[in-house]
Amino acid sequence: MQGVTEKRTRGLHISKHGLRALGIAESFKPELIPEKSLLAGVIMRGDFFIDGFGFTFVTLGGLDATERIIKLVKYIDRPDVSFIVLSGTVIAMYNVIDLHKLHEEVKLPIIAISYEESKGIDKYLLERPEGEERLRIHKRNGPRLMVKLKNGLDIYIRPVGLDKDAAVRLINKFTIHGRYPEPVRVAKSLSRSILQFLSSHSNEITNVLSKVA
Repeated sequence: MQGVTEKRTRGLHISKHGLRALGIAESFKPELIPEKSLLAGVIMRGDFFIDGFGFTFVTLGGLDATERIIKLVKYIDRPDVSFIVLSGTVIAMYNVIDLHKLHEEVKLPIIAISYEESKGIDKYLLERPEGEERLRIHKRNGPRLMVKLKNGLDIYIRPVGLDKDAAVRLINKFTIHGRYPEPVRVAKSLSRSILQFLSSHSNEITNVLSKVA
């Protein structure tokens, strides 16, 4: 695995426009879909050309985030994607993503990003079902690293499969303004918009699905 990691990291030609990121972010509305969070994946080139989408659901309060993201990446099936950038590691009401397992399965560098200081969430993880397993995964992901972007703003990252400096260069390349890299920002906006559409057209969708069934 170390050889694979080194090969993929060396293959990140960060200056090239053809470099592709897969940004993944979530949105959920429990009043609409009580048990699920919608994850959107957006493939974006280094020149900000959007080059593909993918979607999946994860369980609110569950422990399936890692497996669902692995399936999403494999479903998208894009060998030209160079790395994955995630909006957080603890999503969908404490559904913890195992960054190392994800990296091992999809064989791509991973950068997980967060934006705010935190006093820690250990006690909240332990309060959930299978709390010890959630905490184990969270600890395995390692500490967050605070870094400063070229625009002067601070973010926190957990890079897996590449070093800190390479991760910062990639985030800077895909960040136009603020703290949000464009693949993550678009993925977040897309997942939110889809849920808004489903919410405002729920009766029509139900009628259509009932006719198809």
